[in-house]
Amino acid sequence: MARGDGRLSHDLIPGEKGPQDACGVFGVWAPGEEVAKLTYYGLYALQHRGQEAAGIAVSNGSQIMVYKDVGLVSQVFDENSLESLRGHLAVGHCRYSTTGGSTWENAQPTLGATAAGTVALGHNGNLTNSHELRRLVGERYGEVAGGEVSRGNTTDTALVTALLAGDRDHTLEATALEVLPRLRGAFSLVFMDEDTLYGARDPHGVRPLVLGRLESGWVIASETAALDIVGANFVREVEPGELVAIDADGVRSTRFAEPTPTGCIFEYVYLARPDTTINGQVVHESRVEMGRRLAREHPVEADLVIPVPESGTPAAVGYAQESGIPYGQGLVKNAYVGRTFIQPSQTIRQLGIRLKLNPLRNVIKGKRLVVVDDSIVRGNTQRALVRMLREAGAAEVHVRISSAPVTWPCFYGIDFATRAELIASGMGTDEVRANIGADSLGYISLDGMVAATNQRADRLCTACFTGEYPIELPDSAFLGKHTLEADNPEALPGLELAVRHS
Repeated sequence: MARGDGRLSHDLIPGEKGPQDACGVFGVWAPGEEVAKLTYYGLYALQHRGQEAAGIAVSNGSQIMVYKDVGLVSQVFDENSLESLRGHLAVGHCRYSTTGGSTWENAQPTLGATAAGTVALGHNGNLTNSHELRRLVGERYGEVAGGEVSRGNTTDTALVTALLAGDRDHTLEATALEVLPRLRGAFSLVFMDEDTLYGARDPHGVRPLVLGRLESGWVIASETAALDIVGANFVREVEPGELVAIDADGVRSTRFAEPTPTGCIFEYVYLARPDTTINGQVVHESRVEMGRRLAREHPVEADLVIPVPESGTPAAVGYAQESGIPYGQGLVKNAYVGRTFIQPSQTIRQLGIRLKLNPLRNVIKGKRLVVVDDSIVRGNTQRALVRMLREAGAAEVHVRISSAPVTWPCFYGIDFATRAELIASGMGTDEVRANIGADSLGYISLDGMVAATNQRADRLCTACFTGEYPIELPDSAFLGKHTLEADNPEALPGLELAVRHS
């Protein structure tokens, strides 16, 4: 899947899926501005976080309108659809499905009818207690109409929306302060009613969320890169365990849980845009430093360092700087592959990786190569890449990976393969090297990877590398991508979509 910021994901081969991103969220409160267009560009900057669906909800003070569909941000919206969304505040979402299938019904923002109006919500992350929340919705609200927990919507986000919307005795803000402490797992939320924009982040701060200032308003977004594109100045991160509310009276903050920060280290390795800043650290600088440390930990005699574009580029630059081996472009990416709904023919499928990458033979021929990538998941992509480079005349292929071996699945918003499919969970480094056909293979150490982020080790989630999960997981029967689909979706009839525009 091609990335909106020019990165190239691991699924270079049809059927090979690498680590898929969580989602991107964006909210803006700016009277007098074209908030739908600001949200569109914010989502465009966050496209790398999700390419399956996109949506924008806008309030004009008396009603909320939503427009959403499957596809990339640029495919879902056009000038006419954005012109139809007029108001003073908006929330937007671009989606990759970590719970619930990739269908229109599961696109966000989700909607629910509250006592006073409507709530529209976008969610980045993954909840681990969806089974408990579904039971809670059923016990509290039963046949309440206006939510999105229905036969169609199977996301954990729909459960949160139903809980926020179902309390008819309290304001949305008061309800949120009661509901948020009940959520387990990773969540960075943007939501709104007709008048107020809200942002909330789980007590561990697993996924990023930032607050920005416009000349005439405020922005909440997944990454600082989304602030940059709309001309907002970075103010601060939304703190773990914090609820931020923005309306005509300004910004107010409430703590709903004590913070125990353990942000996702994979944001620094791969997920976030390189021009994003997380907890004071520019992601690009961390990735270059990972390359430098990788060179110190796994040196090799070679003629040329090349990246797997684009995700391996910063680390390859760092490797070349530290090792003194020249950096070069040995692989050319097809910039126009993008996300396509046209399945490749059998002939094209057999060409596999060449659909998206092609070697520069005159650069590669006869050279001893260091090939730098950010991670290995199943190994299919690296196996095909090594074979392609050898066919192009490479004398040696030495693979270097700027993350530690991925050996455990993520339950907090990254859709890795299952543990059985993770090549490093069943093989040692030399076995993986032989499997992909490389002359040598080196992963950065966990300590080296952590040091490159400039963060304290105890403030980072490294569960996909260590199997040590900072947030308690439920019984294995209730874990999995489609938790809600397996958990009796007929249990709450009558909870239907509040508004549907497509």
